[in-house]
Amino acid sequence: MRVWLTIVVIGLSVPLFGQQDTRILDKVIAKVGDEFVLHSEVSERLAIAEEKKAVPEGGKCTILEDLLVTNLLVHHARIDSVEVPDEQVEAELDARIEQILGMMGNDIAQFEDYYGMTVAQAKELNRIDLRKKLNAQKMRSVILEGIKVTPAEVVKYFDDIPSDSLPYFNSEVEIAELVYKPKVNQIERQKSLDEVNELKQRIEDGEEFEKLARLYSDDLGSGKQGGSLGRNARGAFVQEFEAVAYRLEVGQISDVVETEFGFHIIRLDGRWGNVIETSHILIRPKVTEADLDTARALLYSIRDKIIEDSISFEGAVREYGEENVQSYSNGGRVTNPQTGNTFFETSELDHQVFFAIDTVPEGLITSPIEYSAPTGDKIFKLVQLQSRTPPHKANLQQDYSKIQNAARNSKQNEAVSKWIEKKVKDTFILIDNTYDSCPNLEKWGVGGVTGS
Repeated sequence: MRVWLTIVVIGLSVPLFGQQDTRILDKVIAKVGDEFVLHSEVSERLAIAEEKKAVPEGGKCTILEDLLVTNLLVHHARIDSVEVPDEQVEAELDARIEQILGMMGNDIAQFEDYYGMTVAQAKELNRIDLRKKLNAQKMRSVILEGIKVTPAEVVKYFDDIPSDSLPYFNSEVEIAELVYKPKVNQIERQKSLDEVNELKQRIEDGEEFEKLARLYSDDLGSGKQGGSLGRNARGAFVQEFEAVAYRLEVGQISDVVETEFGFHIIRLDGRWGNVIETSHILIRPKVTEADLDTARALLYSIRDKIIEDSISFEGAVREYGEENVQSYSNGGRVTNPQTGNTFFETSELDHQVFFAIDTVPEGLITSPIEYSAPTGDKIFKLVQLQSRTPPHKANLQQDYSKIQNAARNSKQNEAVSKWIEKKVKDTFILIDNTYDSCPNLEKWGVGGVTGS
């Protein structure tokens, strides 16, 4: 978190991230058009890379070149009027601050103590750097606009790879899932509703909200804190909860609210614009063994219908699946969060799924798999093995999409390199002579001035 919120003050002696005992006098070490690169920017990036044990080859020389590229993009974004609007910068800035606050439990005091500044000050310090980053990204997208690869180019790219340099891919699978959350029976639901209504009446009769939360709330984390959920920005809670919480006055206690998690009593403890501080008492209806048995039987029935072609797997997902999972909107197909595609190496799969589909033929649908959700709820899923590739050396038949992406990236990198080469020649660039020994900076005019 500290990595993003770095302080850059021209002309002042500032401590660098990872170098708290070293104080240096910052200075401009390069100029690209109207953009500047500071000594502190290189030093901070180097310190971060050293901490991660990922220092790039060439060290400071490579880091400076990356910064020169960014500034060249930013300079020409301004010339070509392709800069991002202020509202986009502010939205991105707000999102990043909210992400950091979320990691801190939305504790603004902790944020201020950790960074030594208010949220407003943090935004002010990082606004310029973020705008530069977004403008560079937009300029790059303009350069790459319309660049595609044809099937012939994909084949040529693959053919140009020496056979002894072809990558070796581990076994991969594609899977689809139908996620089902067992339904609570009406008797248990009514018991919970009666209990939460009784607690609401006890609060109205004068009993302490915090005491009842500690004694009865099924949200054990907040219950230990007297029901406190801390400070959160809009979007942190499910829609039904927020719809009520944001309508409350400070100190007001809601009527009973039902969400997917159960029944809530909500109290608004504070409001700061889009940020609210709330407490709640949660009573969660109990899923009985009979409910689990009913769910399991239903999934076996659904599995039989799919096997008999009475319904497609995708159709079953739409009719019976849990909507609040990523795969639901993709017809059940599961996306690998690491790559963004639908392929998983078998080692990346949940162990229960791995053992359920290991060695079975494509198209197989597993028996219901039971597991616990992060909320503690029991969840079932049916998994279909949609494809499997054995370990193999890369080839066009099995790996066309991967090779296509690699070919596209190569073509895009070439386009950016050509653009940089052209713009360096007609852009004023000045680099401090302490970097004269960097061979990668020769095209940038180390030791003198390039461009006009």
